[in-house]
Amino acid sequence: MIALWRAFSGASIAWALTLPLATLAASRPAASSVVYLLALAVYAIGSVICHQRPERSFYLWSHQMPVCARCTGIYVGAALAAIVLASRRGGRARPPRADPSTLVLSLSKDELRAGTWVGPYARTVLALAALPTIATLAYEWTTGVTPSNWIRAASGLCLGAAVAALISGGYASTRAR
Repeated sequence: MIALWRAFSGASIAWALTLPLATLAASRPAASSVVYLLALAVYAIGSVICHQRPERSFYLWSHQMPVCARCTGIYVGAALAAIVLASRRGGRARPPRADPSTLVLSLSKDELRAGTWVGPYARTVLALAALPTIATLAYEWTTGVTPSNWIRAASGLCLGAAVAALISGGYASTRAR
């Protein structure tokens, strides 16, 4: 299981770093064909997982990023959570077990230490983390006004971080069994 968690963490961080790098590569007219091919692959993957609407995307170096602002926030949030969770374990790429100081739920220390909070509270944590995204969508659909890309990215940041934390907590709970 630790290999899967490390793979998830590594992939989250790599993907978040690849997004601006692909944009940089696409903006360079004298880049090699290998660099362009890698940028094309990132944009192609982005087109499968995101709508890539220009008005809802960030621009770097005068080029549109491979995914929209909200998706960028989700991926950056997951990467930041993976980095923070790994750093809480002394720099080792291992997920932490549930920490009583980070939860205000009335669970026993043994439940928190074992990571068993993940199953019963995963939906609640995910729903709370999705609230900013739901709020921006509701605002957009009811008013017809699109929030700024920075607001959309910030709402996605919460969701991405929560998903990474839940995956980390799920690892801790299966490890404790």
